[in-house]
Amino acid sequence: MAEAAKKNGHIVMVPFMAHGHLIPFLALARQIQQKSNCTITIANTPLNIQHLRSAISTTESIPSHPNHIRLAELPFNSTQHGLPPNIENTEKLSLAEMSKLYHSSLTLEAPLRSLISQITKQEGQPPLCIISDVFLGWVSNVAHTYGTYNISFTTCGAYGTLAYISIWSNLPHRKTQSDEFYVPGFRQNYRFHRTQLNKNARSADGTDDWSRFFPPQIALSMKSDGWICNTVEEVEPLGLQLLRKYLQLPVWTVGPLLPPVQLEGSKQRAGKEPGIATEACIEWLDSKDESSVVYISFGSQNTISASNMMALAEGLEESGKPFIWVIRPPLGFDINGEIREEWLPKGFEERMKDTKQGLLVHKWGPQLEILSHRSTGAFLSHCGWNSVLESLGNGVPLLGWPLVAEQAYNVKMLVEELGVAVELARGVESLISAEKVKKVIDIAMDPHGKGKEMKKKADEIAECMRMANSEKPPMKGSSVQSIHDFVRTILSWKNKNRHFPLRLVDNDVIKPTPLLGV
Repeated sequence: MAEAAKKNGHIVMVPFMAHGHLIPFLALARQIQQKSNCTITIANTPLNIQHLRSAISTTESIPSHPNHIRLAELPFNSTQHGLPPNIENTEKLSLAEMSKLYHSSLTLEAPLRSLISQITKQEGQPPLCIISDVFLGWVSNVAHTYGTYNISFTTCGAYGTLAYISIWSNLPHRKTQSDEFYVPGFRQNYRFHRTQLNKNARSADGTDDWSRFFPPQIALSMKSDGWICNTVEEVEPLGLQLLRKYLQLPVWTVGPLLPPVQLEGSKQRAGKEPGIATEACIEWLDSKDESSVVYISFGSQNTISASNMMALAEGLEESGKPFIWVIRPPLGFDINGEIREEWLPKGFEERMKDTKQGLLVHKWGPQLEILSHRSTGAFLSHCGWNSVLESLGNGVPLLGWPLVAEQAYNVKMLVEELGVAVELARGVESLISAEKVKKVIDIAMDPHGKGKEMKKKADEIAECMRMANSEKPPMKGSSVQSIHDFVRTILSWKNKNRHFPLRLVDNDVIKPTPLLGV
């Protein structure tokens, strides 16, 4: 097996330093390894490598060839970049610190060059290709220096990715006084709204810290040899058509990159300990009617204001619908701290326990188990792409409350293009009311009107996702075909130099740590 892997070549993967990027990269590595029998090395900072190792240990029942997926640590010291000690990803960071983390990722270039040099000298040729995060465009320069290929991987959907990269590249909202504006790459009569921009994008003027990072990195990623997108052809036909036209590059669709067992309705977690025993959560769900429960979670690193938390609690109670709420302290407080009574209506948690209307889960919930349960009928979410895929993969419509990144663009697409969501609020600055919460819940959970139509469309998308990953004859699913096409393409690159003859870099600045077999 090792000899076969050596013959088929070596692929290096470089995710961005965020949990929402690391796990899809790992899932993609498994898919490529199974189809290609190549050796794959995932390179990142030491603490993120520890996180990947932990995630691998919780999913070890998934078939793989672990001897050929390796992890390599790239030296990194957070305090040298003005970050707190032992912080190497986006969790627990303020907006100002987040900017420092993004800029600090540029310093990984020297140790990555050292790693590629090491692999090249050991194997007598450079890796077949380097797959890098869209935010790490500088990897394209590294790949081309060594005469190999670079593929950019966006862990988001096609529509959200196009909106994000085009807005940062063109800053179209700076060219008009109107709240509505055209985004290059979309149709001329298609408009985005200023409120769909998160705070750092809305204030960007081309000279700020964020503008100094995103446009150059996106431009470099657009010079790569192709893109991989974590989506499904049949789910995002418009987004993919527009993204391919904008990039003028091949785009392989390999989604949804979720634990394979999740698509079959099995229960699987990856790297997080829930704040409630999974069995207790399932027992509570078992006591509820089919499609009757609202699930609320804003992801692992997002939260809302104290006043909005109060309004959300009041609206949930007034709706009369059963709910599971993964609850965290509000903005301005330690997101991993304890919940204070003053943030919720008086006696709220006790009433929810007594009436069994609501289950409040502190810090982290078993999301896949909740979304795959028959009783879950809607998901109030920040609409990060991983959460969107997990929800729609189980046929669960969404109540959108986008907070950061490309989430508002995801919600726009989910509402306007797919018809599987209603929007509750937009951004961390939004103010909601109990009445608005109750109203959108009633819409989404209506078994006869719009809610019925949303559920039908969500079920259709879930089936599309299952079919896209089907290996059963006579016709393999679109994502399976796409990953096979990608593997065939990169294997055809063996013994080919990308731009010019291989040039080894002898003056490596930092020697990488040894490769770690997993």
